[in-house]
Amino acid sequence: MSAAPSPLTFAVPKGRILEEALPLMARAGVVPDAEFHDKRSRALSFACTDPALRLIRVRAFDVATFVAHGAAQAGIVGSDVVEEFAYPDLYAPVDLDIGHCRLSVAEPAGQDNAGAASHLRVASKYPNLTRRHFERLGVQAEVVKLNGAMELAPGLGLASRIVDLVSTGRTLKDNGLIESSVILPVSARLIVNRAALKTDPRVGALVEQFRALVAERAAA
Repeated sequence: MSAAPSPLTFAVPKGRILEEALPLMARAGVVPDAEFHDKRSRALSFACTDPALRLIRVRAFDVATFVAHGAAQAGIVGSDVVEEFAYPDLYAPVDLDIGHCRLSVAEPAGQDNAGAASHLRVASKYPNLTRRHFERLGVQAEVVKLNGAMELAPGLGLASRIVDLVSTGRTLKDNGLIESSVILPVSARLIVNRAALKTDPRVGALVEQFRALVAERAAA
């Protein structure tokens, strides 16, 4: 008698996207056990009501890394993360139509850009997307990598601009910044490991389940 296959590992990000994703995940049969919702728990890995699934909760950038390297077979993450890393082993087959925001350039309100520089210092946690954006404009961007508190950088002289996710723009306004351009619109994506998709039919079934749910919601 052959042993049961190992559970599929499904990676999810901490934060806003997860709140929007949980109802969709539940409809797709990805339902974590009660400990997942216990705010006192420091666990990162959780059983699911379906014993063929396991959930891990990590930082958004790490979701992409776990899936790209096959440590998780599927997950949910923003398209900003998918584009930033551009892992060849990562496939994003379904736009979940949740977690909408945008990746934008922001600068101090009233900043004089009359003599546009050929070199800028930009604070961001998206060095690859930032450099590519400014290269298209013929500008060399020196990226200062920050993981948070991006809005402080211009006022403290660390950078003249920032590149960060923007939803309402309220945080920018509160810190004296304005959104000067949009690099890309962002939404949450279902991501899978390419090798797992080819070799494990359960991954393909999961993709089709999410695809059908998104189509059903769009038609409603």
